[in-house]
Amino acid sequence: MHDEFLCHVTAYGACDGRRIGVPLGTYRAPTLALALWWLRDRASWIADRLDPDPENPVFPAGALVPVAGTVPDVPGLLRAWAGDDGQQELVANELAAGRLVRIATSDETTEYELLAESVDALRMQRTLPSLAVPVA
Repeated sequence: MHDEFLCHVTAYGACDGRRIGVPLGTYRAPTLALALWWLRDRASWIADRLDPDPENPVFPAGALVPVAGTVPDVPGLLRAWAGDDGQQELVANELAAGRLVRIATSDETTEYELLAESVDALRMQRTLPSLAVPVA
Protein backbone atom coordinates (compact mmCIF):
# COMPACT_ATOMS: atom_id res chain seq x y z
CA MET A 1 0.00 0.00 0.00
CA HIS A 2 1.21 3.48 -0.84
CA ASP A 3 0.94 5.67 2.23
CA GLU A 4 2.11 9.13 1.16
CA PHE A 5 1.37 11.15 -1.97
CA LEU A 6 2.93 14.18 -3.62
CA CYS A 7 0.37 16.44 -5.30
CA HIS A 8 0.98 19.41 -7.60
CA VAL A 9 -1.16 21.96 -9.42
CA THR A 10 0.40 23.87 -12.31
CA ALA A 11 -0.82 26.28 -14.98
CA TYR A 12 1.01 26.23 -18.32
CA GLY A 13 0.98 29.02 -20.86
CA ALA A 14 3.11 30.53 -23.58
CA CYS A 15 5.60 33.33 -22.96
CA ASP A 16 7.97 34.57 -25.65
CA GLY A 17 7.17 31.51 -27.73
CA ARG A 18 8.03 29.05 -24.96
CA ARG A 19 5.81 26.88 -22.76
CA ILE A 20 6.06 28.13 -19.18
CA GLY A 21 4.71 26.39 -16.08
CA VAL A 22 3.51 28.38 -13.09
CA PRO A 23 3.18 26.34 -9.89
CA LEU A 24 -0.16 26.96 -8.18
CA GLY A 25 0.42 24.66 -5.23
CA THR A 26 2.06 21.55 -3.86
CA TYR A 27 0.94 19.27 -1.05
CA ARG A 28 2.54 16.20 0.47
CA ALA A 29 -0.51 14.22 1.56
CA PRO A 30 0.02 11.75 4.42
CA THR A 31 -2.95 9.62 3.26
CA LEU A 32 -4.77 8.72 0.06
CA ALA A 33 -7.95 10.37 1.36
CA LEU A 34 -6.13 13.67 1.94
CA ALA A 35 -4.52 13.52 -1.50
CA LEU A 36 -7.95 13.13 -3.11
CA TRP A 37 -9.41 15.89 -0.92
CA TRP A 38 -6.59 18.27 -1.87
CA LEU A 39 -6.92 17.56 -5.62
CA ARG A 40 -10.70 18.14 -5.46
CA ASP A 41 -10.19 21.30 -3.42
CA ARG A 42 -7.62 22.68 -5.87
CA ALA A 43 -9.84 21.87 -8.86
CA SER A 44 -12.68 23.81 -7.19
CA TRP A 45 -10.29 26.63 -6.23
CA ILE A 46 -9.14 27.07 -9.84
CA ALA A 47 -12.74 26.90 -11.10
CA ASP A 48 -13.89 29.55 -8.61
CA ARG A 49 -11.12 31.91 -9.69
CA LEU A 50 -11.75 31.41 -13.40
CA ASP A 51 -15.52 31.65 -13.04
CA PRO A 52 -16.43 33.65 -9.90
CA ASP A 53 -20.01 34.18 -8.81
CA PRO A 54 -21.14 37.49 -10.37
CA GLU A 55 -23.54 37.99 -7.45
CA ASN A 56 -20.62 38.19 -5.02
CA PRO A 57 -20.65 41.70 -3.53
CA VAL A 58 -16.87 42.08 -3.85
CA PHE A 59 -17.33 42.58 -7.61
CA PRO A 60 -18.79 45.88 -8.79
CA ALA A 61 -21.88 45.62 -11.01
CA GLY A 62 -20.84 44.88 -14.59
CA ALA A 63 -17.26 43.94 -13.63
CA LEU A 64 -17.74 40.36 -14.82
CA VAL A 65 -19.02 39.53 -18.28
CA PRO A 66 -19.81 36.14 -19.80
CA VAL A 67 -17.32 34.66 -22.25
CA ALA A 68 -18.29 33.50 -25.73
CA GLY A 69 -19.96 30.11 -26.01
CA THR A 70 -17.02 28.87 -28.06
CA VAL A 71 -14.59 29.22 -25.13
CA PRO A 72 -13.86 25.84 -23.46
CA ASP A 73 -15.60 25.59 -20.09
CA VAL A 74 -12.54 24.85 -17.96
CA PRO A 75 -14.28 25.79 -14.68
CA GLY A 76 -17.21 23.52 -15.54
CA LEU A 77 -14.92 20.61 -16.40
CA LEU A 78 -12.95 21.04 -13.16
CA ARG A 79 -16.14 21.24 -11.08
CA ALA A 80 -17.55 18.18 -12.82
CA TRP A 81 -14.37 16.20 -12.17
CA ALA A 82 -14.29 17.24 -8.51
CA GLY A 83 -17.92 16.16 -8.04
CA ASP A 84 -17.73 12.85 -9.92
CA ASP A 85 -17.53 9.93 -7.46
CA GLY A 86 -16.59 7.52 -10.25
CA GLN A 87 -13.63 9.67 -11.27
CA GLN A 88 -12.54 9.96 -7.66
CA GLU A 89 -12.62 6.19 -7.27
CA LEU A 90 -10.60 5.76 -10.48
CA VAL A 91 -7.95 8.23 -9.24
CA ALA A 92 -7.87 6.51 -5.83
CA ASN A 93 -7.31 3.10 -7.45
CA GLU A 94 -4.54 4.41 -9.70
CA LEU A 95 -2.74 6.14 -6.82
CA ALA A 96 -3.14 3.11 -4.54
CA ALA A 97 -1.53 1.01 -7.27
CA GLY A 98 1.47 3.37 -7.34
CA ARG A 99 0.67 4.99 -10.68
CA LEU A 100 1.01 8.65 -11.56
CA VAL A 101 -2.31 10.47 -12.03
CA ARG A 102 -2.63 13.54 -14.26
CA ILE A 103 -5.84 15.52 -14.67
CA ALA A 104 -5.55 18.29 -17.26
CA THR A 105 -7.85 20.68 -19.10
CA SER A 106 -7.19 23.79 -21.13
CA ASP A 107 -8.64 26.84 -22.81
CA GLU A 108 -7.12 28.92 -25.62
CA THR A 109 -4.28 30.29 -23.52
CA THR A 110 -3.68 28.05 -20.52
CA GLU A 111 -3.48 24.38 -19.55
CA TYR A 112 -4.35 23.50 -15.96
CA GLU A 113 -2.77 20.34 -14.57
CA LEU A 114 -3.44 18.44 -11.35
CA LEU A 115 -0.80 15.79 -10.73
CA ALA A 116 -0.42 13.21 -7.97
CA GLU A 117 1.92 10.31 -7.36
CA SER A 118 2.93 7.97 -4.61
CA VAL A 119 6.04 9.00 -2.69
CA ASP A 120 6.81 5.28 -2.25
CA ALA A 121 6.64 4.73 -6.02
CA LEU A 122 9.01 7.66 -6.54
CA ARG A 123 11.47 6.17 -4.08
CA MET A 124 11.28 2.78 -5.80
CA GLN A 125 11.93 4.38 -9.22
CA ARG A 126 15.05 6.07 -7.87
CA THR A 127 16.47 2.80 -6.60
CA LEU A 128 15.78 0.73 -9.73
CA PRO A 129 18.79 1.92 -11.75
CA SER A 130 21.13 1.15 -8.87
CA LEU A 131 19.65 -2.34 -8.53
CA ALA A 132 20.31 -3.05 -12.22
CA VAL A 133 24.00 -2.10 -12.12
CA PRO A 134 26.25 -5.19 -11.92
CA VAL A 135 28.69 -5.34 -9.05
CA ALA A 136 32.25 -6.11 -10.17
